[in-house]
Amino acid sequence: MNTDAPSVNGLAAPLLAQLVAQADRLRIAVTREASGLTLIDAGIAVPGSIAAGLQIGALCMGGLGEVRLAGLPREGWPTWLQVRSSQPVLACLASQYAGWSLAASKEETGGRKFFALGSGPARALACKEPLFEELAYRDRADSGVLVLEVDRPPPPVVIDKVLRDCALQPAGLAIVLTPTASLAGTTQVVARVLEVALHRAHGLGFPLHHILEGSACAPLPAVGADGLQAMARTNDAILYGGQVHLTVGGEADAARELALKLPSANSRDHGRSFGALFEAAGYDFYQLDGALFAPAEVWVSHVGSGQTWHAGGLHMGLLRELWQQA
Repeated sequence: MNTDAPSVNGLAAPLLAQLVAQADRLRIAVTREASGLTLIDAGIAVPGSIAAGLQIGALCMGGLGEVRLAGLPREGWPTWLQVRSSQPVLACLASQYAGWSLAASKEETGGRKFFALGSGPARALACKEPLFEELAYRDRADSGVLVLEVDRPPPPVVIDKVLRDCALQPAGLAIVLTPTASLAGTTQVVARVLEVALHRAHGLGFPLHHILEGSACAPLPAVGADGLQAMARTNDAILYGGQVHLTVGGEADAARELALKLPSANSRDHGRSFGALFEAAGYDFYQLDGALFAPAEVWVSHVGSGQTWHAGGLHMGLLRELWQQA
């Protein structure tokens, strides 16, 4: 394990404190349970806000990334998100990636079954995913924060699992709840545009330690009318509107190959809305082509040769058709 790497939970702690301190302004609700656990509702029983989503996006990146709104409309769409990191592998894959499966049966909850994919810095305390062995990274901290894209709080059995796996006391854990069909939820999902590129690069076998810098942007859609529509819109924003620039080391030929293979246009499913594809797949993610989950347009710059390769392109006509009424 890399003992010199920064602590994503340590860096996230002041961001969490800022989120809590600004709860009223951000239209979120903070609850401290009798156990000491902190629950932050960013869009279930409260309106939430885009500003909250921006802060949660940065929090999700373990304090190693920046998330903000772009200054001006472009490409026929009014609002764009910008993301950047000088530690993109740790920020995106060790922290932001929604990779921790958390589930409970009806019997365990005493009611409805529960499932969520946990994201955020607390993942790096538990290290329950094989990915952390590849990253050679494990965080050590007395506090942690987990983000769940859910429309209800996790049941006690799931909270107990998180505490146990993270080796935390309840007072050291904060859980942020961001349903996708909310202002903050939609914002923090679109803020994963750089993470999507990193995850796809990993799937293509590109050496992660050669990825040195990353910046990205994507259009921010209006919140969907329900969870399915919101999920479709946030995915489409990245697949057809996401632009990513990676700076990499290693071999120049590998950098060129990454640029050519990375964009979503390499997928057999490219060109149709995520909602239509998901429905045709029987709402089973595993029936979709993994190559689709990538940004629309990519630049890869190579340190050493000074070369930059470009591939893919925006499909804003499709997005405007899906999102905008005449």
